[in-house]
Amino acid sequence: MFRKIDDKTYASPQIGVAEVAYAKALGIGLIVNNRPEDESDDQTPGAQIEAAAREAGLAYVAIPVSHAGFSMPQVEAMQQALAQAGDTPVLAYCRSGTRSTLLWALAQARYGVNPDDIAAKAADAGYDIGPIRATVDMLAAQAG
Repeated sequence: MFRKIDDKTYASPQIGVAEVAYAKALGIGLIVNNRPEDESDDQTPGAQIEAAAREAGLAYVAIPVSHAGFSMPQVEAMQQALAQAGDTPVLAYCRSGTRSTLLWALAQARYGVNPDDIAAKAADAGYDIGPIRATVDMLAAQAG
């Protein structure tokens, strides 16, 4: 269910309370919720995931991304979350894992990571950054 993007980041479709224990068992220290509340009737509310995460000793942050796309404050919030996690693995989730992966890609680009490396890692995890590739290229160029 969790797809490893890089050495410290996993992406996942919507998780439930039970998956928080699995995340802890993997050594994940931070859960990032990229799904807006009430996006669908079948999603587990973020507050329930947050409560389970905190009870398990995991950090939790919500950076909701709607289908409208990404904003720079969201990218900056993801960078901050990844930075605060340090070497501790992070699990980011949304409906399918795609928005989480794309937000990770944008954050990596702002750090100046090579866009081809970003695209390859995302592809290895089963995600395509094609829809945001031009933005990834631009952010990486600005960082460099």
